[in-house]
Amino acid sequence: MDDWHKFPLFTDSISISGFFMSFLPRFHSRGGGGGDSLMASGAIAQPHLVTQSSFAKSMFSSPTLSLALTNIDGLGAGEMIPADVRRRNREEEAAESRSGSENMVDGGSGEEVEGGGGGGRKKRKKRYHRHSAEQIQELEAMFKECPHPDEKQRLELSRRLSLETKQVKFWFQNRRTQMKTQLERHENTLLRQENEKLRAENMAIREAMRDPICSNCGGPAIIGEISIEEQQLRIENARLKDELDRVCALAGKFLGRAAVPVSPPLASSSCLEEYGGGGTMMMERCVYLEMGLAAMDEVVKMANEEEPLWVREKLNEEEYLRMFSGIKHINNGFVSEASRQTALVFLNTSALLDTLMDPDRWVDMFPNLVATASIADIISGGLGGTRNGALQLMHAELQILSPMVPVRQLSFLRFCKQHAEGVWAIVDVSIDPVTDTSSSPSCRRLPSGCLIHDMTNGYSKVTWVEHSEYDESYIHELYRPLIRSGLGFGAQRWIAALQRQSECLAILSTPLDHSGISANGRRNMVKLAQRMTANFCAGVCASTVYKWNKLNTRNNNVGEDVKVMTRKSVEDPGEPPGTVLSAATSVWVAAAVERVFEFLRDERLRSEWDILSNGGPMQEMLRIPKSQHRHHPNAVSLLRATSLNPNQSSMLILQETCTDASGSLVVYAPVDIPAMQAVMNGGDSAYVALLPSGFAVVPAEEDGGGGRGSLLTVAFQILVNSLPTDKLTVESVETVNNLISCTVQKIRNALRCHEPST
Repeated sequence: MDDWHKFPLFTDSISISGFFMSFLPRFHSRGGGGGDSLMASGAIAQPHLVTQSSFAKSMFSSPTLSLALTNIDGLGAGEMIPADVRRRNREEEAAESRSGSENMVDGGSGEEVEGGGGGGRKKRKKRYHRHSAEQIQELEAMFKECPHPDEKQRLELSRRLSLETKQVKFWFQNRRTQMKTQLERHENTLLRQENEKLRAENMAIREAMRDPICSNCGGPAIIGEISIEEQQLRIENARLKDELDRVCALAGKFLGRAAVPVSPPLASSSCLEEYGGGGTMMMERCVYLEMGLAAMDEVVKMANEEEPLWVREKLNEEEYLRMFSGIKHINNGFVSEASRQTALVFLNTSALLDTLMDPDRWVDMFPNLVATASIADIISGGLGGTRNGALQLMHAELQILSPMVPVRQLSFLRFCKQHAEGVWAIVDVSIDPVTDTSSSPSCRRLPSGCLIHDMTNGYSKVTWVEHSEYDESYIHELYRPLIRSGLGFGAQRWIAALQRQSECLAILSTPLDHSGISANGRRNMVKLAQRMTANFCAGVCASTVYKWNKLNTRNNNVGEDVKVMTRKSVEDPGEPPGTVLSAATSVWVAAAVERVFEFLRDERLRSEWDILSNGGPMQEMLRIPKSQHRHHPNAVSLLRATSLNPNQSSMLILQETCTDASGSLVVYAPVDIPAMQAVMNGGDSAYVALLPSGFAVVPAEEDGGGGRGSLLTVAFQILVNSLPTDKLTVESVETVNNLISCTVQKIRNALRCHEPST
């Protein structure tokens, strides 16, 4: 121990300590005075054997295990910094503070030579520009928000503070260097003090070992006599050391560099039971981290590999099983689907990362695919206040807009990691065991996710990999080919939705618009349409967004493939109060997706299938495009129904239409005219009551004659009782069933009538 001063000092252990804190519980000892002290992560203490008497003494005098640094502004209880160290630190910090707020005006080496009289040479000192207090305050505020401002932000700061851009750039460089130096100095101070304490503690243990005393009789202890309790403690400490070594190995892989273990003090018997729960939690988080790292490695390789892993963008299962053996398949008849897609997305990398890691923004980005999502646990919040290393446990429900495909309820890990400058990856992997229940169809998400490359022009290059296993017996035969092809839950659908929504966000952020209403009115209209579409999807798929009650319709003359559900609407300003009935079905139609979609969204042909049109023509009163092309079908529209009967008043219909490579959607709802006028004038859209209906169209396999077909989902939500306490009648159910059957038949007849000539 005389060579204690040779112990290495680690100057980059803050991130490791923050990481360990989320994985390792504290080791507590009961009894004794004083609070728990903190042990620095860079120190190494060698464990020593102790006798029973000295063991109890060292238990309460040794620092307990905690893998986190103390507060930067102060030390732990009982830790004193020598006066000369404190004085030296204050002087160095003052010098660095001056360097962070001063910029040199003149370039050169720091001393300029001038010619003087008689051939003499004079040296002129540097000239410094000292920032004003207002400038420093503004710069410090910006530094707290963004330590690494881009060129645009630096230019804005220089204009606002009347500084040159180089001065702003150098100030931020100096400030970052100053922060790093302060952290390193504080770490070294703590590590020096810890080494001193370890040296004194080891000397005390050596002295105690020379003359051991029996705690029972007070006489000299006989070497070799160890109590059963101490044997159990040593066994437990050996197990804890193995767990710590494993965590260090995982942390090293997680951080990309070696992690330094800190040997824990011996645990007391009184805290073994208490630690048991913490140890279980720690091991669970270690397993989660291992799964996240394995999934990350797999997805990155799958995104970059070509043949023989991918053959014409189809996964070679044999090659996959040969390359990846970490996460096993389920060998009980489950069907595997895998797909990959690459595209440019009009969204920068930072915004895309925030969208995918935030469950609410994730649902808003994929409203037709993700029904609901939440974070169950944040295992790691990321390193250095960034998304790098963020690991969280999530729950989500994925959906296809058809009552014939059950909602996929998933519990999975989401892991975000930066691989290089401007290159990020976000991966998911299921953690729950597959269950075989009718309420939650069996499904497991194998390592899936996306690789993101920043393109520096506002775009991001995204490579999406989707891989899952599921029990096909829960899915109707009409939709099995669609899901197997990857258009149901595959990468093509995720990429198509991401491109469509990112383009919509870009359009709504521009002030120029030809709709004739204010920017605030446009945003309110689009927000109302998004709520309408989300309620429509929840009614089709019966997700947990609402509490639906499925009705038994066998004795009510309702079609076999028609799903009927009810729910109570109470105290929801966005819906009329009462009993809401939802009915939905999916059918095959002999027409391509494009033709079905164009027919359903054309207001001139609406009277051929919509009973709300009262047999008269529809007129488009307002149109808000959600694409760069003004006449693109992705839009929010306001239609007016003109009745042929002069005694009937006209009505307004809010409609949203969207289409991409994976399918099309038409959702509409009758709305109140005064309420819509308030929304267009900037009023709150949350108080507009509506019940949506609509259609979802996806491609289907060719029929027996080789023609193209589509799968059409028709769904209605109707208020059948104005009071939630009223009972549902059989007549109401049969009326809705007749409405669906009649609408499907009208659409089929109209498509045959409007079939293009060959």
